[in-house]
Amino acid sequence: MFAVRLPKSLEKRLDALAKKTSRSQASHVREAVLQHISNMEDLYRAHSVKERISNGKERIHTLDEVIGELGFERSEFERGDAPK
Repeated sequence: MFAVRLPKSLEKRLDALAKKTSRSQASHVREAVLQHISNMEDLYRAHSVKERISNGKERIHTLDEVIGELGFERSEFERGDAPK
């Protein structure tokens, strides 16, 4: 557990949100931190993939390649009646 100092304006907003939702300030802070960490993990994962692609260690596939590898025809997707 640790303490976080917030600017007064943010503290007021957090307090108002907690009252409006009948949830604790801590639950809102916990949710915000979890969401931010997830977003940052996604960002770093995406950056890692981009680096592997740039270095030729991973390749990308066109939509036509994927459709073909799955055994579909492009026309099925263009008509809007793609298999489900």
